[in-house]
Amino acid sequence: MFTGIITGLGRIVAIQSLGSSSDHGKRLTIETPAGYLDDVGLGDSIALNGACMTAVSLDTANNRFAIDISAESLDKTTGLAETGIINLEKALRAHDRLGGHIVAGHVDGIGSITHFAEVGESWELRIQAPQELAKYMAYKGSITVNGISLTVNQVLDLPDHSGCEISINLIPHTVQNTALGQLAAGSKVNLEIDLIARYVERMLQDTSKDIRKA
Repeated sequence: MFTGIITGLGRIVAIQSLGSSSDHGKRLTIETPAGYLDDVGLGDSIALNGACMTAVSLDTANNRFAIDISAESLDKTTGLAETGIINLEKALRAHDRLGGHIVAGHVDGIGSITHFAEVGESWELRIQAPQELAKYMAYKGSITVNGISLTVNQVLDLPDHSGCEISINLIPHTVQNTALGQLAAGSKVNLEIDLIARYVERMLQDTSKDIRKA
C-alpha cells in the first residue's frame, strides 16, 4: 500500500531479459539516491512510476536494487520497458502520514498527455484517460499519475466515447521533485483510479444473480 507521495527519483540503468520469448519478463536494475535503500530489505515493495514491484536484489554500496517484471505487467504499464528516470515510493508503514490518498500500486490503465504547460506560477497538466476509466474521474477527486497522488480539477467527457480529458494543476515543487518534468504532450502515463471508487462501483452493481439459496 502507498500514498502517492514520491520519496525519491530513480533511474532504470539496465534491463535484462528473463527469457528468449515475448512471454518472458525483464529484470530491471534501478539506481536510487544515496541512502535511499538503507531501510529496504529483500522482498520489500517499491512502486516504480506507480506500479508496485518487489525488490529481488539489493546493492546498497552502489545504491541499486533490482526487480523482476512480468510480460503482462510490461504490457499493462508504460515507462518501465526502457532506461530513464522514474518515480519511486516505498511501501506505506502503519505509523506513516497519509499525505496523498490510499494507493494500491496497481495500474488500471494508460493515459496520454494532451497538454502540459506553465500557467502563471503553476503548471497545467491535461491527460486523456481511456473510456473504461472515464467513469471513475470526478471533480476534486483523486487520481494517481505515474505513482503521484493528484487532484482532478476538471473533467471533460469526449463526444466520441473515447474516454475523458482531465485537467490537473501542479505546483512547481511537484514538477521539480518528480519525473513529471520529463513528460510532454503525447507522453504516456500510468493511471490508478481512487481505491474507494472501486468499492462504490461494486456496491452499486446488481448482485442479486450471485445470491444462492441454501
